[in-house]
Amino acid sequence: MLTITRELHDKIVAHARADHPDEACGVVAGPVGQGRPERFIPMLNAARSPTFYEFDSTDLLRLYRDMDDRDEEPVVIYHSHTATEAYPSRTDVSYANEPGAHYVLVSTAECGNGEGPFSFRSFRIVDGQITEEDVRIVDSYAS
Repeated sequence: MLTITRELHDKIVAHARADHPDEACGVVAGPVGQGRPERFIPMLNAARSPTFYEFDSTDLLRLYRDMDDRDEEPVVIYHSHTATEAYPSRTDVSYANEPGAHYVLVSTAECGNGEGPFSFRSFRIVDGQITEEDVRIVDSYAS
């Protein structure tokens, strides 16, 4: 199960809506080994496409160095689908190389101008196998 704060959930959705009709993408990093998403890192879709996303290789290298310096790892890797449901495509699966990450997809297909309804779903993708998981939205991680 993905547990994520309302603030982070809303930032991911806002990014997806803002970049519509192109796909948005980014990462939410968290402390190594804790599985807790904390730091929202929107990325530029280098493909600038409504049907495909791609992290810029220089930006991605910078991101991983920064996370390493902060003892963080990618807890959530997110992107949006602008014309299809929030479910990983074959391409998404082929690029899923973080077996510990939650892969979040936000569909803005019903948004029209990016303002309307959306779908927010989370998946684990390990060795090409897709498993949908529940999403629990909390106000904070404090117990």
